[in-house]
Amino acid sequence: MTKRLAVVLSLLALISACTEEVGLLDEDTNFGGRGGEPLKTVMDILDRAPPLANPLRNAYFGDLHVHTEYSFDAYNFGTTATPYDAYRFAQGQAIEHPAGYQIQMATPLDFYAVTDHAMFLGLALEAGDTTTPFSQYEVSKSLHNLNADDNKGVWSLTARLSNFASFIPGTLAGIRAGHISEEVVIDVTRRAWADIINAAEQFNDPGRFTTFVAYEYTSSTDDVGNLHRNVFFRGADKLPAVPFSRLNSQNPEGLWDWMDTLREQGIESLAIPHNSNGSNGQMFKLEDWAGDPMDNAYAEQRMRNEPLVEITQVKGTSDTHPLLSPNDEWADFEIYKFRVGTSIHSEEKGSYVREALRNGLMLESQGVENPYQFGFAAASDTHVAGTSDDEETFFSKAGLLDGVPERRGSVPVDRIYGIFANFVAPDTLTEVEGRTYTYGGGFESWSASGVTGVWAEENTRDALYEAFRRKETFATSGPRMRVRFFASNDYAADIINSDTMIEDAYAGGVPMGGELAKTGDAPIFIAWASADPRGTALQRLQIIKGWEKDGETQERVYDIACSDGLIPDPDTHRCPGNGAQVNLADCSITQGLGASELKAVWQDPDYDPESRAFYYVRALENPTCRWSTWDAIRAGVEPRPDLHTTLQERVWSSPIWVR
Repeated sequence: MTKRLAVVLSLLALISACTEEVGLLDEDTNFGGRGGEPLKTVMDILDRAPPLANPLRNAYFGDLHVHTEYSFDAYNFGTTATPYDAYRFAQGQAIEHPAGYQIQMATPLDFYAVTDHAMFLGLALEAGDTTTPFSQYEVSKSLHNLNADDNKGVWSLTARLSNFASFIPGTLAGIRAGHISEEVVIDVTRRAWADIINAAEQFNDPGRFTTFVAYEYTSSTDDVGNLHRNVFFRGADKLPAVPFSRLNSQNPEGLWDWMDTLREQGIESLAIPHNSNGSNGQMFKLEDWAGDPMDNAYAEQRMRNEPLVEITQVKGTSDTHPLLSPNDEWADFEIYKFRVGTSIHSEEKGSYVREALRNGLMLESQGVENPYQFGFAAASDTHVAGTSDDEETFFSKAGLLDGVPERRGSVPVDRIYGIFANFVAPDTLTEVEGRTYTYGGGFESWSASGVTGVWAEENTRDALYEAFRRKETFATSGPRMRVRFFASNDYAADIINSDTMIEDAYAGGVPMGGELAKTGDAPIFIAWASADPRGTALQRLQIIKGWEKDGETQERVYDIACSDGLIPDPDTHRCPGNGAQVNLADCSITQGLGASELKAVWQDPDYDPESRAFYYVRALENPTCRWSTWDAIRAGVEPRPDLHTTLQERVWSSPIWVR
């Protein structure tokens, strides 16, 4: 697969097909929807009005990274769920997984965005349907009836892997040679995009459930360094006729130029980069696409178009890496070591968010505006239309390829079955203590993650989008934990116990995502986290600090509140262990330990008014079983010994910068 992928990338670098001037969507476009009626909510049935707006802001949870049958890879993975199905799932309805079982959320979400790949949007679906014009081309024949009910068994996986490697380059080569009509391809894209918009409009329910018109821009460097972004539009009254894709430009700066051009026409959007951990050091490098040093114009354009970054998702967590943060005992959390779509190692430096935040401070010290002053988001990157954010019920994301434990490497398989279950290279299985597991480019390293939290006045597109812009967002690894974070130069010491704490915090300081002007005295921070009501208790509340002085950057983790009446050590700044444990025989956990909420007023004991700094909150739950352990217990086998058996779910606030 690696060699085939290299062919794909080289072709993409050369091809500039489908690059006509992007116009606006015609109001008379025939959507041809594939969906049906939206799911009725309890409020619909009872004819109740949506909740009133809250000036002190509510926490809303959502997934901003979801793929359906319109993405060529998702369709190849067996997905036939539509954008309409995706929005039904987000509101609590069960939908069918490609492997034949039902999936359903225990707790519905407040907002959702279908983000299908812009490149060849809808084309694999058209190839599979033998009644369409595109299906008549030679390159489409291997996809004919690909997702028919009788073609979803293990024996179909070999063909699916071959299709995945050949479909894109074959289509591109056909367009170049004139064997495939560019107009046919563009027409498919337009119709798919229009239907995605129609689904978002049909299910958007201001005050109760919010959808965003969105898509994924899937670029990468020639060495397979991931540079993917999800692009979100604030509204839907005026939109481009087709989304900007890698076929328009491999350079993300070209995407930003397009977004700026649309903004001049009154079309507001933002992009969220994802899987920087798989970028091979390219997502947060210190030069632009051309290899020139970053300047103010670059930084301003990047921050104007990318105010947020996805810090965790199914392909691992991008907060930090143990090699980059050796003094952070919790840095080794759901690490995915590969470049996206390969089994090639990804370089750590330049690939993780915390280091990028530090480098932003360093650039400021050199007189350049900060290109890495972003807030945090999280998502699933599901390719089956439904979010898989729970360890106990994890169904992964790649449909038939990883929809059962044997195919995602958590349960041993025999060699013949393993060959067909493998994703990247059919001849690479892994032997661990005498047992054979699939080794498909890191399925075993994938995560039941994540969810974006937003503090907004109401659950509407405008209110949520404004929160994205001001970076009043937080990210969780799945559970619905909440976190608030404020800073001021003059909060009262007892503000944490005030009935008007939130009102006073807004009035006298800045929330997460904000900037605070430094003074001679250490700023006063308010940090507060609450546990998921259906989840596990909290163990500790932390503040992560990064700072720059004399051109050098450093970081430190401070525990600022502990569960169970414990107190952080004044020298190590660590809470003692609270004794919470996991029984690996059945994944039961210690009862009665942990906290439903943790909060503190905190001042930096190492504050230096001559330093630039950022601070963000991280709160950790008590340990629980990882999804791979749950899989093993249900299969009646020992957990795979080279994987973590437990983890500590967590939530991250967006940073506050002190200058």
